Order: sequence, then C-alpha cells, then structure tokens
Amino acid sequence: MGMLQGVPRTVRLLAFGAFFNAVVSFTFVYLFVYLTGPRGLSVAQAGLLTGIGGTGLVAGNFTGGWFGDRYGHRRMLLLGAGVSGAVLVTLPLLPLAALYAALPLAQYASGVVRAANSALVAVSVPEGGRRQSFALTRFASNGGFTLGPPAGALIAARFSYDWLFLADGVGTLLFACYAARILPARGTAHSRPAPPPPGAPGLWRALRARPAVPVLLAAIVCVDVVYRQQYSTLPVFLADHGHGTAFYGWLVAVNGGVILCLELPAAHALRARAPLGIIGAGLLLVAAGYALLIPGAGAGYAVLMMVSLTLGEILYKTPATAYVADQAPAHAQGRFQSLYAGASISGQVLAPLLGGALYATAPALLWPACAVLAGL
Repeated sequence: MGMLQGVPRTVRLLAFGAFFNAVVSFTFVYLFVYLTGPRGLSVAQAGLLTGIGGTGLVAGNFTGGWFGDRYGHRRMLLLGAGVSGAVLVTLPLLPLAALYAALPLAQYASGVVRAANSALVAVSVPEGGRRQSFALTRFASNGGFTLGPPAGALIAARFSYDWLFLADGVGTLLFACYAARILPARGTAHSRPAPPPPGAPGLWRALRARPAVPVLLAAIVCVDVVYRQQYSTLPVFLADHGHGTAFYGWLVAVNGGVILCLELPAAHALRARAPLGIIGAGLLLVAAGYALLIPGAGAGYAVLMMVSLTLGEILYKTPATAYVADQAPAHAQGRFQSLYAGASISGQVLAPLLGGALYATAPALLWPACAVLAGL
C-alpha cells in the first residue's frame, strides 16, 4: 500500500473504472476478423473501415480535453462513454454502409473518454504528486486489457460476434453509470470549470512559454509510431522468420506481465527523480529494443527486445503524462492532456501505414529506422 500513498480516493475509484472499462473493451481487438468474417468484407475494405475508425479514436483523444475545459471533464467522460456504449450495442443491427459512420463515432467517443479520464486524474492530484496516480490508472488499464481479449474470444466462440459488441456496449454504459456515481456533479474540479482568469494565456501562448512540452509531444509521436510496430509489422517479421502465432502471443504476454509487475514499483522508486531524464532513458530503451532485431529474429533476441521495449514504456509513459499535467495552466489542463493523449495514440494509425510500407519495400531498414526514430 506504500506505493499508493498520496493517491486520492477519487483516482483509485477512477482506476477501478479504467480496469473494468478495459476488460469490456475487447471489440476492436476482433474488429478486423468480424468485418472479414460475419460481415463478408474483403481485406482491403476491412482495412479501410478499420483505418477510418482509428482516425476517429485519434481525433477523440486530441479534442476531448478541449471540450472538457469548456464543459467539464466529468460531463465529457459520461457523454463519451454513453455515446460509445449506445453505438456498440446497436452496431450488429446496422447495415454495412452505416458502419462507415458508426465505427468512427464509437471510436471518437472512446477517445474522448480516454482524454477526459487523464484530465480528471490531473485535476484530482496536486502538481508534483501525479506520477503514482497516472501509474495506477495505467496499471489498472493494462490489467484489464490482459483479461479482456481472452474473455472476448470466449464470448465470440461460445455465442457470436454480435454478443461481443453487445457485451462491450453494455459494459461501457455500466462504466458511465459507475463514473456518474463516483464523480461529484457539483462543487469540485470535476464539474464544469470556472472561466479562465482575465489575461490568462491561450493554448498556443501557454505552449510557447513551455518549449519543452511541444518537443516532448513530438518525441511521443515518433516513439509511438515505433512502439506500436509490435502490433503491426513485428508479427509479420516473426512469421517470415519461422515463428508461429503462439510465439508472438507469448511475447505480448511478456509485455503485459512486466508492466503489471514493475509499473507501480518503478513509479514509486523514481517519484523524486527529474522526469525528463527518466523519459529520455525510456525512449532509449525502446530504441535499443528494436535495435536487438537488426542481427536477426532468433527467439532470444525477440524476448530481449520485448523486455527492453516494455521497460522503456514503463519509464517514459507515466512520467511523460504527469510532466504534461504539471506543466499545464489550470484553465488548460484538459487541452494539455488532450495533446498528450492524441500524441500517445497517433501510432495506432501511423504505425501500420509507415511500418508496413517500409517493410514491404525495404525490410532490412525497418528496425534500424525504428531504433533511430525512437532514439532521436
């Protein structure tokens, strides 16, 4: 419990909600299979639709905090979860053409929830004490994602993919009800914020006054493109070198296991250290991880790569989130968190496009390019 010392009750309750929401958010793991299977789309059509949905997710992350600063982060969290859940419940009933609007809407709303949740953590904890709170919410989310996909696979196998969307939608609506219960509607930072004081700088002036923040955001975009190669080109690379799907699954399990074991202890042990140095070390570990694949795709290299990648993730993600929150003016906390949230998920769209194109044309250059980009 010493690792949770200083974490407010509200953040602990939000972390439990993040865990539950992550457990039920298994739909998009199986979206491509659903589109090419029960929906009968070609691989190209499914890829286009999935890409459109991913764009909605990134847009929701980038804009959710802007709305939160104006209308209240609690309100945006509840609205985003409500819209996402309602769309997911009805999605199996929609005609194919309607999916081109429904999927990006659901993902946009999910992105708003992610940005609002980060902003709520930021406004619940004073400056200088946010790392452990963000580490707890990341720990909870990763724990949920560890359980969610296997649960989704059981639902799809025992019932159907339609039940998968129904369970995800109902679970998201239950999360909205839970959040409405634990977050006070009035009289706190969770409700609609007060107008900014006269003369308060706008977002761009605030960023210019804090030049380290834009530099950090650019670095996060670069490293996220590299980091998310593990979900796109890495399994293809491993398959091309004789490793089966089971081996890749074990690698992903290594990632989740290391995070669950070390996320909270690392945040606690490093809580007094300067954040930018920790973030830099994390980025270098991500770069070193992919550099380990340059000599070849042996099982030992792959495992060491995943361990290095995961240690880097632990070192850079939580301190970077807390650093952006600490740098934000009170009236722009949501917008700063939205910028970070959008940057930290941009690789979901960019990584398959850029990594796939490079691997298709010059596969030997992919891992050196990843190492250089992450280590810049």
